[in-house]
Amino acid sequence: MLYRRLFTPFQLGSTTLKNRVVMGSMHTNLEELPQGFERLAAFYGERAKGQVGLIITGGISPNPEGILAPNRSVLDSQSGVAQHQLITEAVKQHGTKICMQILHAGRYGYQPQQVAPSAIQAPISPYTPKELTTTEIEKQITDFVNCAKLAKQAGYDGVEIMGSEGYLINQFIVKATNKRTDEWGGSYQNRIRFAIEIVKRVREALGAEFILIFRLSLVDLVTDGSTFDEVLELAHALEGAGVDMLNSGIGWHESRIPTIVTSVPRALFSSLSQRLKAAVSVPVITSNRINTPEVAEQLLQDEHADFISMARPFLADSQFVAKAKVNNSEQINTCIACNQACLDNIFVNLPASCIVNPRACNETLMPIIKAVLSKQIAIVGGGAAGMACAIYAAERGHQVSLFESSSELGGQLILAANVPGKEEFKETLRYFKSRLMSLNIEVKMNVQTDVATLSQYDHCVIATGVKGYTPSIVGVNHPCVVGYQAVLDGTASIDGRVAIIGAGGIGFDVASYITGAKLQKNTQPADLVFSKQWGIDLTVTSPGGVISKQMKKSAVDELPQVYLLQRKLRKHGADLGKTTGWIHREHLKHQGVKMLAALSYEKIDEQGLHISVRNRERLLAVDHIIICSGQESVLPPYHKLLDELTIPVSYIGGALTAEKLDLQRAIGEAFNLAQRL
Repeated sequence: MLYRRLFTPFQLGSTTLKNRVVMGSMHTNLEELPQGFERLAAFYGERAKGQVGLIITGGISPNPEGILAPNRSVLDSQSGVAQHQLITEAVKQHGTKICMQILHAGRYGYQPQQVAPSAIQAPISPYTPKELTTTEIEKQITDFVNCAKLAKQAGYDGVEIMGSEGYLINQFIVKATNKRTDEWGGSYQNRIRFAIEIVKRVREALGAEFILIFRLSLVDLVTDGSTFDEVLELAHALEGAGVDMLNSGIGWHESRIPTIVTSVPRALFSSLSQRLKAAVSVPVITSNRINTPEVAEQLLQDEHADFISMARPFLADSQFVAKAKVNNSEQINTCIACNQACLDNIFVNLPASCIVNPRACNETLMPIIKAVLSKQIAIVGGGAAGMACAIYAAERGHQVSLFESSSELGGQLILAANVPGKEEFKETLRYFKSRLMSLNIEVKMNVQTDVATLSQYDHCVIATGVKGYTPSIVGVNHPCVVGYQAVLDGTASIDGRVAIIGAGGIGFDVASYITGAKLQKNTQPADLVFSKQWGIDLTVTSPGGVISKQMKKSAVDELPQVYLLQRKLRKHGADLGKTTGWIHREHLKHQGVKMLAALSYEKIDEQGLHISVRNRERLLAVDHIIICSGQESVLPPYHKLLDELTIPVSYIGGALTAEKLDLQRAIGEAFNLAQRL
């Protein structure tokens, strides 16, 4: 077997876990919706059918004061048990074990009833928490125990106590958020007492056969957090209190250090779980930025952990485990850690999903139904929308021909994959190409279609994508001006000083591409480079694992001078993802990129780019000017003749409209159309 360690069963007390794959906890926002638990049951059930060994649910609060936001799910009474039984029944029929995560938000609750060890407001919440009295602390512990009892009644095999990421238990542990002077504060032994008591009492109440996992913060990434010696002290105490497994938590939500986005090197934090595993006797789960079976298997072989937790990879592909088990990892739709449809959706109170798999969390709303009549489908354009539509249509039973005018499939995906920190997009390209081949889809490269050819099919889909929009600026045809496509595909050679017109997502990508060219010459390991840049102490000898950022001035001086420009008076990248925009801005700041806003473009000439900022003229003496000011649709030259065809013609992706085009919209439209064909 290719992934021998990954698929070795594990005996946990009287429970056998069929493999070492854990589907980690994710909040989906489904719990609070009408028929939300039915949708959750279908979501988890499909992953269980895909042979994952253990599922840990999204966080469920043990009481109303512990919720993350108004109307979030609570399990504190018998009335909630039946809903959760829908989930456990859907999962257990496939032989998968499932644990419910108990999460108390503490001061992270986005609601006025929040409580905490001390009345210290979190930077990510508008409310100041009420400091718990000793009597109220005892109530919180009792509520954890009660919630665990109800979870057992609902059919869960166990619970995970959420003790990391800056939630209530973590707030007790760390002196930055625990200023108490009683038996629940002060010394480290007092500060960890809350966590120990919860575990001890849950174990006493539920017995030895009930799985008890504790999610332990291995590095807080906040000032005055725990050192690793303290983490180990807590781990040993948790062993003594009765935990069956220790899961790895990385970073607090308020930390200004990225931990799960695509620019974070794969398995960056696994060395911490390796140290934990060497020090404890209970099995250890490692997590964060693990998205392929190859990486997972290597971590197990290198004794970094006993189990591998992957959360969002199961949004991207519910059959991840089943495909890996039969050595078919090329067919896995890999998570690219973009945050775009999962975390970004959650933060605007929408259900989570996935940009590379629009069915995620929508299984009951978007079933794949075989076509009654198999049709001959022609798809023009081999970018993301065209490839996705071809795949979804073929899965329904249609015969598909995909026409691409160039010598390479991918379109804008190819450009995105060339951006430093976005290399994971290559996985999406690999998946699409592999899936096209496995479905026997006819792919015709370097072909210019015509109306006569398309008329022979039952349905025609135009997915010809977009190209860069050229703004009306005096001198815009000067030789120093180049479009973003030519930069990202390597056609244009860029050196010296650069002005980028447009500070949206494409502008940020181009700035990263230009500044990243020299950084890629750095021969140090990627983990070390990233840790230095973001001030991460992976030894965690410094409290919280935070050190001063190491982007030295000399390194910045070696980079080309880059100006990122926009007309509007607002922060650059305002339309970037809510959970990732700050990371992109901070990264470019590290690279010395100068961001200018509220300006107008006067002209381009031999001197460079002439701009006006608040009615004051200024010259940017640059060598190159790159246009990133938007996109426009690309349509085939015969598109007006398509109306004369007697067969249906549909448009998707950039061909439909270039406005606000992204991968999520392209793939989503492809899926929706394919289900109607």
